[in-house]
Amino acid sequence: MMIQIREMSWWYWLASAMLLLVWGIGSLAGLWLALGLALVQVGHFRLREGSFRAFPVQVRIAYAAILALGAWEPIRPWLWAPTIGTTAQVLFGYCALARLLSLLPWNRQAPLSASLVWRTFTAPPRQGSVLQGLPATTA
Repeated sequence: MMIQIREMSWWYWLASAMLLLVWGIGSLAGLWLALGLALVQVGHFRLREGSFRAFPVQVRIAYAAILALGAWEPIRPWLWAPTIGTTAQVLFGYCALARLLSLLPWNRQAPLSASLVWRTFTAPPRQGSVLQGLPATTA
């Protein structure tokens, strides 16, 4: 378990997970409130980090985009993925979205390889950014 009650970001993710669970039990309002909260997070972390290119801001922009796409009825069943992912983030500190985004060219220093992808997704959760938590590359 990686419950981080002293971190504002953890509380944002907890509220998001709860709102997505409200959506999951049948209230579309949960989705709209989760999307609104995601946009608040984008603004908050943009102000805190000073740039839209900052990794925490990128994660929140991608998350908001996924929720916004989920507002479209044909895609809505796929919202179970961020619902489960957000819950995993809250309970275990594992964020598949952040790990995926860490593989984008502007977020990595090592060449993209199967080994890097494997290490990225199988590294245990740790406190801080997934960008600093990747195991060292092997030559």
